[in-house]
Amino acid sequence: MGFFAGLNTEKYDRQYSDSVLLRRMVGYFAPQKKRMAAIIALVMLMAALGAALPVIVSAIMDLLKDKPTSQAITLVGLGMTLIAFANWGLNWLRRSLTVRAVGDVVLGLRTRAFAAAAEHDLSFYDQFSSGRIVSRITSDTNDFGQLVVIVTDVAAQLVQAVILGAVLFNTEWRLFLVMLAFMPVVFAIAMGFRKLARIVTRRGMQAMADVNATIKETVSGIAVAKNFRQEQSIFETFDSANQQSYRVNVRRGFVLSLVFPVLNATSGIFVGILVYTGGWSAAAGIVTVGAWFLFINSLDYFMFPLLNLTSFWAQIQSGLSAAERAFALIDADPNVTQVDKKAVPPLKGEILFDGLNFRYTDKEPILRDFSLHIRPGENLALVGHTGAGKSSIAKLIARFYEFQEGRLLLDGHDIRTFDLQQYRRQLGIVSQVPFLFSGTVEDNIRYACPECTGREEILEMVRRIGAGEWLETLPNGLETEVGERGGRLSMGQRQLVALMRVLVQKPAIFILDEATASIDPFTEWQIQQALNLILQNSTSILIAHRLSTVKAADRIVVMREGAIIEQGSHEGLLGQAGHYAELYNTYFRHQSLAYVEQMKEMVATDD
Repeated sequence: MGFFAGLNTEKYDRQYSDSVLLRRMVGYFAPQKKRMAAIIALVMLMAALGAALPVIVSAIMDLLKDKPTSQAITLVGLGMTLIAFANWGLNWLRRSLTVRAVGDVVLGLRTRAFAAAAEHDLSFYDQFSSGRIVSRITSDTNDFGQLVVIVTDVAAQLVQAVILGAVLFNTEWRLFLVMLAFMPVVFAIAMGFRKLARIVTRRGMQAMADVNATIKETVSGIAVAKNFRQEQSIFETFDSANQQSYRVNVRRGFVLSLVFPVLNATSGIFVGILVYTGGWSAAAGIVTVGAWFLFINSLDYFMFPLLNLTSFWAQIQSGLSAAERAFALIDADPNVTQVDKKAVPPLKGEILFDGLNFRYTDKEPILRDFSLHIRPGENLALVGHTGAGKSSIAKLIARFYEFQEGRLLLDGHDIRTFDLQQYRRQLGIVSQVPFLFSGTVEDNIRYACPECTGREEILEMVRRIGAGEWLETLPNGLETEVGERGGRLSMGQRQLVALMRVLVQKPAIFILDEATASIDPFTEWQIQQALNLILQNSTSILIAHRLSTVKAADRIVVMREGAIIEQGSHEGLLGQAGHYAELYNTYFRHQSLAYVEQMKEMVATDD
């Protein structure tokens, strides 16, 4: 399909057969049995009433031939009017029930798709765009709901055609067989477009997902774009994705628009054949004029469901493709595996890496035959150049990624046997750039443990950090709104809120990836106080960027290219004059008080 070069598919995408998709969709409607039974009954009743209309018109034709009374004609007209009103009322009731049932099903599917996305590990989001995932959860589930509404409409018309067919066969079986002979041709033409329609619709949705992903990324980075005056650049990026979506969907529309005109033309040919055949039969007295008119009029009722089916083919294929994409997200295999789901006892925090190998991709080995023992309650600092493997160790302990070989033991238990939800309740993690959710400071502190403590206990903990002065700098204290991603707070304030969030949780294992952003000495002192409160009750793995954190660690592990090359205390490692001493002189030395005093003396001497 050269039409669609350059579109991105996801590795977890899969193609489902129509029968599999149908079974999955029916499964989601299982809780709606009563509503669906009522909808089916209404469809049958509407079909019967709809089939009655051409039969009544045919009867009128025969009555006119026999010079009927005005009373009979009035009764027939009144009957047709009543049927039309009854059909409207039943159709309204059917659609109301359908909308409610579909709404509940879409709600369930969207909930399941979001739950599946939330359950996936971080490696899943490393590989796949969050914007495209959002598109599957929102747009695709909505298209799935529209598919069901359309199918119920077409199903009602098909049932009507079947009922009318029985009447026509009973009226004149020979003309019925002539009309029935048209159906395989129409059906074959419609089915010929099925596979192509599925392909072009799937590609159209992929193109739209690319647009969503581009919008999400560019809007998320709008501050950076404005800082570097790249508004035109992000517009061009969006415009490129938007233009591609336009081209793909125009071609998709071109393919899908061929179906209806072809079938409409075919229908015209069939009407001509039926007029000719029925006219000769009526002239020869084989059939009545009313029966001939009934067949001509009924051809539309037979053709309309197929024509309607094909006219809605784009929406039907869109719905099937949407269901396929939503189910693919739900069925995507997790990268982090669990051998078992044992209940997790209160952890002491002993961690053992035993001959562990880890890589993000086959061509990107990070840790090779890695071994490290972290004692319960130990405060371990990891230092090393970027890419040394420090963050990977923290992510493996948090079970964000799956290692390939070796063992990772917690208190002597294989980490893969732990129930992830229970295990992570005993973890406290603060990333390098703390993420805060929109809401108040208190909301964010309570995020991991809403029921843990009351407000007075939170305030007491806050006052243990710099006498609570950092909270007094906020306009509304705990009720201060942090803004999207915490944008209304300074980096230091965000770090303090993130540390308070962990402190409330009282974790057995604490993981900190320190921020490298410069903060004032008073805020750094407050952060160190918060850290000390956490460190005194947990096993801690600190990816250190501050000298105060490094010096306070029980043990410093120096890493390079995924291996431990040195370990010990700050003074001991400096005495070895090895890689740590080099790192100290490069990254940490300028943070020391002795260095600051030395610089002051040098400046004074120069003056």
